[in-house]
Amino acid sequence: MASVKEILTRKPMSTTNRLTVPAGAARPAAPVSPALGPYHLNQMTFCKDFNARTQKYKPDTPMSVTITAFKDKTFEFTVKSPSVSWYLKKAAGIDSGSSRPGHVVASVLTPQHIYEIAKIKQSDPYCRYMSLEAISISIIGAANTMGIKVPEELD
Repeated sequence: MASVKEILTRKPMSTTNRLTVPAGAARPAAPVSPALGPYHLNQMTFCKDFNARTQKYKPDTPMSVTITAFKDKTFEFTVKSPSVSWYLKKAAGIDSGSSRPGHVVASVLTPQHIYEIAKIKQSDPYCRYMSLEAISISIIGAANTMGIKVPEELD
């Protein structure tokens, strides 16, 4: 529970925005400008910080960003790794999932692929305390809904 001092020193929040921005390609244009502009936040500072944080990813990798704007015209942001569906499509080498999941198989991935995706997703703030097994089970569920088959064992 937060102490009285922490509650009194918190900045009043203005808004929270969620964006998807390509890694290393944030510019003071759409989608950044419409999200930050109405709150008079420094777009160039965001772009420089975001591009620095996402250097390790390949260019044009879609990154999920949550921006918290404060009333004193400052902001904080957190960057999450790309979505599970993006990783699954890249690993399977497909552009989209099956139009009839459960009936038509779009592709097949090995448990090794699932494990590698789970290791990457474990670094996300909301998955930090989950086990790799739990994350893997969630990823297998997402793969099934996309029509991507994951065999129980390696052949």
